[in-house]
Amino acid sequence: MARRLGVAVTTLRTWHQRYGLGPSLHEPGQHRRYTEQDIERLETMQRLIAAGVAPGEAARWATRGPEQRPTATVEVTPDDVQPSIRGLERAALRLDAPVIRQIVSQAVRRLGVVVAWDEVLLPVLTWIGDRHAATGGLVEVEHLLSTCISAALSAVPRPSPTVPLRIMLACADEEQHSLPVEALAAALAATGVPVRMLGARVPTSALLAAVRRTGPSALLVWSHDRSTGDPDQLETVLAERNRPLVLAAGGPGWDPAELPAEVNRPLSLNEAITQLTAYPTYP
Repeated sequence: MARRLGVAVTTLRTWHQRYGLGPSLHEPGQHRRYTEQDIERLETMQRLIAAGVAPGEAARWATRGPEQRPTATVEVTPDDVQPSIRGLERAALRLDAPVIRQIVSQAVRRLGVVVAWDEVLLPVLTWIGDRHAATGGLVEVEHLLSTCISAALSAVPRPSPTVPLRIMLACADEEQHSLPVEALAAALAATGVPVRMLGARVPTSALLAAVRRTGPSALLVWSHDRSTGDPDQLETVLAERNRPLVLAAGGPGWDPAELPAEVNRPLSLNEAITQLTAYPTYP
């Protein structure tokens, strides 16, 4: 049962001793057996705790009849961010994709893309990244969490196809971390601004071809790691005859001292939105 739920055996024992959420069948001389009802109660307990509900309160709900149990919907408000962070961390460590998707989708819907990214999603991604750097593990956790976040961001409604595409977003050559760019695209979409997103690992030649073909008014190139933050890629764009009115370098991979003076350096999602939509030709 511990393996099935993704919790420690000691956790199951604690739930049994404190809240009575143990196996119902116990024949002398044999292993204790969980019934389907026992399993359902434990799964309800787990979902509620993942959503940020205190264990005692979660146990009270779990021991009620199915018709009286909550659906474990995660209600995220600006004053209730920490429980969402804790719930998302727990769900990610358990590789519980349904709960991850639920928490992320609720956060985006209730808080908006920018606040959800800054206050819930980015802190959890950073926490997992720090643990990976320290231990070398949790790669599968980061991949699953990123996939779920990407799906939630792509579900943000996009503006009408009749709105001109004047902003382009791309990752630097060999840069694979595209999630921040996806968050920016979703945040812009939520304000009614569509974007053309090229995604991860965009070679300089491909970036130039896209700029020449579509003539964007604003372009942001994202670099997460110093190994991909080559300013030559930006210099090449600036050398174009019909270059974008706004060229921005997003992400920690760029060395500010090496960036051309004409390149903007947004340090947050809000700054990127402001800079990319500030040019005069945008309606």
